[in-house]
Amino acid sequence: MLTNLRLSLKWVLLGIGVVAALIPFIWMVGGSFRSEADLFAAPAQLLPSTWTLDGYISIWEELPFLRLLLNTFIFAGVTTLLCLLFDSMCAYALARIQFRGSTVLFWLVIATLMVPFQVTLIPVFLELFHFGWLDTYQGLIVPRATSAFGIFMLRQFFISIPRELDEAARIDGAGHWRIYWGIILPLAKPALATLAVLHFMNLWNDLLWPLIVTSSTEMRTLPAGLTLFGGQHVTDHAVLLAGATISLLPLALAFFFAQKYFVAGIATTGLK
Repeated sequence: MLTNLRLSLKWVLLGIGVVAALIPFIWMVGGSFRSEADLFAAPAQLLPSTWTLDGYISIWEELPFLRLLLNTFIFAGVTTLLCLLFDSMCAYALARIQFRGSTVLFWLVIATLMVPFQVTLIPVFLELFHFGWLDTYQGLIVPRATSAFGIFMLRQFFISIPRELDEAARIDGAGHWRIYWGIILPLAKPALATLAVLHFMNLWNDLLWPLIVTSSTEMRTLPAGLTLFGGQHVTDHAVLLAGATISLLPLALAFFFAQKYFVAGIATTGLK
């Protein structure tokens, strides 16, 4: 009896959590099909009284939407790939190579997680200005091409891989690069997929960095471009909700295709 009560309570709490998570999503999607008058008349209403595509049409007419979408894909996709490469290389060195000061370097990497991004924003901006990289793809991508969180996460996973595999490879004449590329990375697919989803999600939704680094509409990403519809006195809420709905689709697809590796990566890297 007590077991059934606990099970029922668990499902009730889970249902409440699902509803709490879905209501904002349903309101956003429903609001993207509402007119501005309908939104102001009944802002708490989940579904529109009258369905309209004005918000989606306005995005195509008033913004270079395909350009914004391409910029977002380039920024999030290329940066994610570079993060996976550099983070995994650094994590391999810290986890599999014994050298003096490796522990100190690892703790220095961890210490950078406690530094807010806003603290380094102005120095990095000044460096990009001197390089002439403002309003360019390299200015968007290069400063974000590695992360302390990714290094920490992959190091934790690499430590769990038996070192006997390294020793067997060295007997066959393999060096560090071959061990890293041919043994460690194939075994680390769950962790790499998890990190790829997390990086891509954070970069795709990033507003502050593209807004600071870019100045022209042609170089803006989708979140930064949507700010053009938010004025000081007037905000086109239907267009913003339509853009947010469209920008959510790639994230949903990325998680859908990588969810198997995502769950396995969370379970094996110590991230609870």
